Amino acid sequence: MNKYLIVILGPTGVGKSDIAADLAIRYKCEIISADSRQIYREMKIGTAVPDEVTLKSVRHHFVQSLSVEDYYSSSIFERDAINLLKSIFAENNIALMTGGSGMYLDAVCSGTDDIPDVDQAVREKYFALYRQEGINGLRIALKLLDPEHYAKVDLKNYKRIIRALEICETTGKPYSSFLTRNKRIRDFRIIKIGLMRPRKELYERIDARVDEMISLGLEEEARSLLRYRHLNALNSVGYREFFEFFDGTISRDKAIELIKRNSRRYAKRQMTWWAREGDIKWFNPEDMDEIIGFIDSSLRSN
Repeated sequence: MNKYLIVILGPTGVGKSDIAADLAIRYKCEIISADSRQIYREMKIGTAVPDEVTLKSVRHHFVQSLSVEDYYSSSIFERDAINLLKSIFAENNIALMTGGSGMYLDAVCSGTDDIPDVDQAVREKYFALYRQEGINGLRIALKLLDPEHYAKVDLKNYKRIIRALEICETTGKPYSSFLTRNKRIRDFRIIKIGLMRPRKELYERIDARVDEMISLGLEEEARSLLRYRHLNALNSVGYREFFEFFDGTISRDKAIELIKRNSRRYAKRQMTWWAREGDIKWFNPEDMDEIIGFIDSSLRSN
């Protein structure tokens, strides 16, 4: 019997959680969350964790299962998710994965390079460098340690630069030497569903969701996590802006304005990430009948 992984992806605020839950109920399967922030139990409001009704209606994996103090990465997620899928497929031939973290989704669908774990102290060192000297300090360091990767990496993305730097320093080898890009062959078939709305509508939804997070207590949640601000998990939209407010460098209104702006920018970066993939079938989330029809057809044709 063929095994199928239905992947529901799309930008932040598009409505993935609701669609995924409805599809999981229809196909009687479990949900694997591929969200690199919803996995942390202390970050409930700012990561838009599905509500209790949704979590009880369908079994979700990798939601609020770790602490922000725990180290986690896309390569570890690949290992954990693949092992979980083996258990799921022993009972059911369909599983569903959803999320907006492109690296986590790719890790399961295509595999990750065998990159070693890094020393937390090294990671903190480079985040400190970023806070002190900005992204230009990171660029200079990467150009010295790994000029090959420097020529290819998105030099506007400080997280990608820090990732490369921490690998360089931890291993003593260039980060580029670990990037083989050999796609792994999976023993299950993958059906990729992309969700997208018109830009104006998506941005309005993002702004409204931020307002809802504020009303639910995002500011208080961020304040409770202030002591962890040095950790990579907290270097996230919704938290770092409030940290600036707590520092007194911006006003509360400005923090909220920046959360909305940065969330919209994050959605744009997500779409840029998926634009390189040709195996995604895109739908408006409102077109549920078409989504179901495509999945049913894919299940029958394979």
